Amino acid sequence: MAPPGPRGSPGDCSVDLIAVGLLAAFDISKLGATALSWLWVAIGLGFVIFFHELGHFAVAKWCGVFVERFSIGFGPILWSFKKGDTEYALSAIPFGGYVKMLGQDDMDPSQLTTEEIAADPKSYSAKPVWQRMAIISAGVIMNILTGLVFFAIAFKSGVQTRPARLGPIVVGKPAWKAGLQTGDLLTRINGRECSDFGDIMRGVALTSGDVEIEGIYRDGRTFQKTLTPDKSDTRRMIGVAPAWDVRLTALGEENGPCTLAGTPAAEAGGFQPKDRIVEVGGKPVKSFADLQTLLTERRSEELEFVVERGPEDNEDKRERVTIKVAPNRFRRLGLSMDIEKISAVEADSPADQVQLKPGDKIAKVDGQEVGKEIDPVELPDYFQSRHGQNVSVEYTREVDGTKKTLTAELTPRNRTGWTDRFELKGSPLSVPSIGVAYHITSRVLKVAPGSPAEGKIAADETITAIELFLPDNAKDDGFSGAFGAMKFEASDKQPHIWAQAFWLMQMTPTRHVRLTVSSNDTKRTVELEPMRDPNSPLFFPERGFVFDDESMIQKAATVGDAFAMAADHARSTGVEIYLTLRSLVRRDLSFKELHGPIGIAKVAHQFASQGISPLLLFLGFLSVNLAVLNFLPIPVLDGGHMVFLCWEAVTRKRPSERVLIGATYCGMAFVLGLMVLVIYLDLFVHTGGPK
Repeated sequence: MAPPGPRGSPGDCSVDLIAVGLLAAFDISKLGATALSWLWVAIGLGFVIFFHELGHFAVAKWCGVFVERFSIGFGPILWSFKKGDTEYALSAIPFGGYVKMLGQDDMDPSQLTTEEIAADPKSYSAKPVWQRMAIISAGVIMNILTGLVFFAIAFKSGVQTRPARLGPIVVGKPAWKAGLQTGDLLTRINGRECSDFGDIMRGVALTSGDVEIEGIYRDGRTFQKTLTPDKSDTRRMIGVAPAWDVRLTALGEENGPCTLAGTPAAEAGGFQPKDRIVEVGGKPVKSFADLQTLLTERRSEELEFVVERGPEDNEDKRERVTIKVAPNRFRRLGLSMDIEKISAVEADSPADQVQLKPGDKIAKVDGQEVGKEIDPVELPDYFQSRHGQNVSVEYTREVDGTKKTLTAELTPRNRTGWTDRFELKGSPLSVPSIGVAYHITSRVLKVAPGSPAEGKIAADETITAIELFLPDNAKDDGFSGAFGAMKFEASDKQPHIWAQAFWLMQMTPTRHVRLTVSSNDTKRTVELEPMRDPNSPLFFPERGFVFDDESMIQKAATVGDAFAMAADHARSTGVEIYLTLRSLVRRDLSFKELHGPIGIAKVAHQFASQGISPLLLFLGFLSVNLAVLNFLPIPVLDGGHMVFLCWEAVTRKRPSERVLIGATYCGMAFVLGLMVLVIYLDLFVHTGGPK
């Protein structure tokens, strides 16, 4: 992207990096900062700016235009030297650069129509239209070329990416309703091939209307589905996350533990980051879906885990280690809460087949009253344990303002519960064996005798806030960074907090629970330590492992293949940028997804921390981004200049000074306004500050 403002004006580079924020921050990994990676970021961003301005500069010189200054950065000049008629400068504000030419200054658009300057054969305005078009478009062309080179080098070296395989499915979201599961592979979305997981995210976020997906179930069957994306957040989504690998990774710090404190895996000891689980309970494990199936089917058993460790590229030096891990009983407070109405039903599930609908409320299961005789958190296990058998469900439904009690007989399938993730606040609890999801209210219906809550909390009281905290002198469990303060407060906007808090009680066994209890308009705080009932038949499927994301390497065999892959990647990137703009205009994508210079630098640093290839891939993306966005028909951008030049070429007459000045100031106001917006988002929204 060429300087949008005058060659040398403050408006110049601000947009060069604002533009990148339209796509930059969709995927930021969690990696530590190093001085070396920041150095690579500075060099890389400097190259992108340098080559863009070099394009303008070289063609301007070739056309005989007098170039007053070539600057990397704008604002006060830190260092400069003069060679020939041109001053070469390094300026204080590194968010761009500019080429200042005689007769072309966006801060003074009248130069383009000044007869005195136009009479100088070395001025920009004195050159024929085709030469001025060449000068204006040179920066964009140079960005495309350098983007191709960045991409090609990255693909020749090998780019690590995530396959289009599904990991955790968000309960109640479109993918869950359609029956997709962990381990399913998406092959096409809206007719476009999915080569990695990013294609799924962009294919949903940057389109309008329903999305058509094709793929392969984890059992090998193919499928085609039409999904209506959820638009309740800042961008459209279907509710899927990247697949996990069976390779363990450190939680938090690079050399941190690969198991969660207090869990059976941590208590077993012996597991190391980069261990790959290859066998569980005597059965081979080839994928995370295989592992999840084994852990759920045999969740009540002590299992032998066989891990393989050592260099992955040298089989002779790898070794196998066997470690026994105990089962993981649920940690409970002894509170049985009321169940909410069904919030979602999976298509073609047992519940769907008997016409259970969102809005229905399950009242009894096999004659047991939900909330008093059977805890809502126990329903996933209850139904799964009766798979293949008939189960009676009594439920209520509102019909024309009247509550009716209905009964259905359904046959659960063999799918275990509590395999879902609750990273999204307010996520409902699912019963996979029958295909329903429901929230759990904060109202206590029953307190179990002999439980931690007995004598401290009573039936009909309400839990308005839940905090999971580490007791004094407890070792950090590494979860604070992932879930912050781990405090959940019920509100009108987010009334459902119990399911996620209950899940986190299982994931963080060393934490205690602080409850805010409301009763008769008074509130009090109660601290409890969840306990495992040694006689309980209920077991949590997860045993406390920290898994790495599944990844794959895209590598070109030859230089020709590398440039072919680069060209395809550049084309896709350009299309996605325009789709992003369209989604912003249509409000399918929130402006809160934008990032400015600070966010872009952070993203670049994240990529640099992963290695040279990821950084090159990002710089290529940045180059194409700047090229496409800078050629938009907005005054002060290169595209705006091109519009005026096309007008002149067709009418044989230059736009009037009044038109040029008005358009330039409107364009600059837009650019500066956008700059203020994205810097505000960087400082106060993306950092968790005031909204």
